Amino acid sequence: MYATARPFAIRSQIRTLVRLMAGVGGCALVSACVGNPFRDAQIDPSSPVAAEVARIVPANTTYPTFAGIPAMPKDVRPVKQYGRDAAAVEKTRAQLERQTAPETWSLSDTEAFAAKARAEAGDEPAPTASGDTADFANTQRKRATPPPPPPN
Repeated sequence: MYATARPFAIRSQIRTLVRLMAGVGGCALVSACVGNPFRDAQIDPSSPVAAEVARIVPANTTYPTFAGIPAMPKDVRPVKQYGRDAAAVEKTRAQLERQTAPETWSLSDTEAFAAKARAEAGDEPAPTASGDTADFANTQRKRATPPPPPPN
């Protein structure tokens, strides 16, 4: 019933060994990044793409540096102002939603509203029948007689 301490001691040694091997492997992988293999690379002149590579790759090109980054413009609003403007838009949205909520208006007393609108608009003029229009309508009604039924 008594277990020996030996298996637990071996496990701790294995754990230590695994950590050590992981560290050595990580160092070996990172050490490959120390040098730049492309810095001293030469183009093989007998290669079929040598002329094309020499034409495409510029030999002495200056590359931009961090010193070439332009300064921050002076006419840009401060970063905190963006947050203030967003908060103002949200406040306006909430106010508009409160003002137009379903419980803020009703459709009561519609007859009085319609009577007021009719009074403001005035009387609607009665349509007058023009002689030409009435003649055209009568001509079209006469032409609109149904065709005779097909013979059986």
